[in-house]
Amino acid sequence: MTVAFWCVFIACLLPIVITWVCGYFRAKQFGKVDNKHPRLQYAQLEGPGARAYAAQQNAWEALPVFAAAVIIAHLAGVDPAKSALAAQVFIVARVLYPIFYIANKDVLRSLAFIIGLGACIALFVMAA
Repeated sequence: MTVAFWCVFIACLLPIVITWVCGYFRAKQFGKVDNKHPRLQYAQLEGPGARAYAAQQNAWEALPVFAAAVIIAHLAGVDPAKSALAAQVFIVARVLYPIFYIANKDVLRSLAFIIGLGACIALFVMAA
């Protein structure tokens, strides 16, 4: 498996890891995690918990774009070293994204988002 494909695997795990962080904030704010009605509980989160949930949703939203970019770059025969670099940049940006989001560092969060998006665009451009 290529480095870029491993990065897709890591990107698939990111929203799940952020879900665990959300569970921490749910337990902290409500005293327990309501597994029968989790979406209702998520909707009531405030502060860092609400931001963690938003970061989790964004991680799910970014995943198909990144996966498509990596697969298309691979199918187009992009140099694996170049696609690996772009994929690794995406992963670093997407790991930092929820950290900045939860910490309420909006400018850094937006910068991480733009860098991750730029990595996806770079993969598509290399494939063109």
